[in-house]
Amino acid sequence: MARNARPVRHDPDHDPDLINRILDRTADGFRVIRRFLARTLPAPAVRGWISLTRSINRVMPKGLFGRSMLIIVLPVLILIGVLAQVFIDRHYQLVTRRLSEQVSRDIALIVDLVQNAEDASELAAIERLATVRLGMTVTFLPGEALGAPIRSPFPFFSLLHETLSSSLARQVSQPVRIDSATYDPLVEVRVKLDGGVLRILLPRNNAYAANSHIFLVWMVSSALVLVIIAIIFLRNQIRPIQRLAVAAERLGRGEPARDFSPSGAREVRQAGHAFIEMRRRIERQIEQRTTMLAGVSHDLRTVLTRFRLELAMLPESEETKAMRGDVDIMAAMLEAYLAFARGVADEKTVSSNVRALIGDIEAYMQRAGRTLTVDGADDLEVRLRPLAFRRMIGNLVSNAARFGDNVCVSFQRQGDWLTVNIDDDGPGIPEGERENVLKPFHRLDDARNQDIGGTGLGLTIARDIAVSHGGDLRLQESPMGGLRAQVRLPV
Repeated sequence: MARNARPVRHDPDHDPDLINRILDRTADGFRVIRRFLARTLPAPAVRGWISLTRSINRVMPKGLFGRSMLIIVLPVLILIGVLAQVFIDRHYQLVTRRLSEQVSRDIALIVDLVQNAEDASELAAIERLATVRLGMTVTFLPGEALGAPIRSPFPFFSLLHETLSSSLARQVSQPVRIDSATYDPLVEVRVKLDGGVLRILLPRNNAYAANSHIFLVWMVSSALVLVIIAIIFLRNQIRPIQRLAVAAERLGRGEPARDFSPSGAREVRQAGHAFIEMRRRIERQIEQRTTMLAGVSHDLRTVLTRFRLELAMLPESEETKAMRGDVDIMAAMLEAYLAFARGVADEKTVSSNVRALIGDIEAYMQRAGRTLTVDGADDLEVRLRPLAFRRMIGNLVSNAARFGDNVCVSFQRQGDWLTVNIDDDGPGIPEGERENVLKPFHRLDDARNQDIGGTGLGLTIARDIAVSHGGDLRLQESPMGGLRAQVRLPV
């Protein structure tokens, strides 16, 4: 590289493909890493890692609120667990161990004094001194047996039992039995001496840290308060995003947009204002297009009406009859084009009976001399645009009847979706062409489109209506041997 050469600086404004190249290289880097891990790690480890990630994704919350709460709560829980473990290991056990050592030394002193007592008066003085100075009740039980060892039935007291037992074993040489559960809140210690058993009752608080759990209670309570505050804060922050999502969904379905006021964080307000501006541009464009189409429709219909009048004034002949047919075809094509461009955004969503809407199409087919089989519940009510829905199903049924002899319409509700299948026994559509026929003005050259007129907009209009409802239209192979048009709409 020349000494005076300067490095080339890429300006994204002058190099629009720069971002795409960076993303492509990043994706290539991830693919290289995955291939490297697949070659380096053994196959069971790779499969285990994939299974683990899939399991985590299945249990992960799907919503933003749940994931945000997980980000906040999970570290708090981990912190509480770590602090609790450190507290129990470093503080609680240490304090209990020191208290047990002190109590063990006191008990060892009492045992030595009792063993060296010469008469009953000295023994009584020792018992009185232990009660006054040490808070212990000391009783010598002549002829008593020590008894079998007792294990603490409560896991919470096992630390005290084990710590005090080990401390007494170091301080007292005689056999010792500890009962930390029977005389709650006291602990009984029995020491085997010559001629009997020395019974000592001492307060449990003298042998272990009784109030140390208050720290854990305060820690957990504080964490709960923080989590509650976080929940309230997160709900206030996520609510504007939810309102934006609802407004965008309503716009996508073509429903009238309710009043939407951006709020929340600066970025959320920016997105909200951008959405409002986008909605206004779309509404303005639709309004301009509707106005233009109204003018075009009026002008073209005027011309067609003039043609019809002129043809009506001509003598009846084969030529005039053919010309009338051409005018009718032009009028039908004009209506189809205008219907495609007009859309269905101006119709409101209402609760409708699906069977009744399809029944209207069934009656029309019967008047046309065609048979239509309908299968579905008679009382299925869903919210949709009835005119648009009837037009969508009508287009699909007409398309099926044009190419097949038998047509069947079946519908059912599956969870939150309405599924409508239109099947025919015609020649069908090749799988590679099913997406293309949904495009405007696309026609097939095979047997399904030979010698049959049409504008090429029937399936396109049907799909647009399905999408305007928030659903979709898919073309599949029919069990009847022809084509299946499947419509799925949210309900």
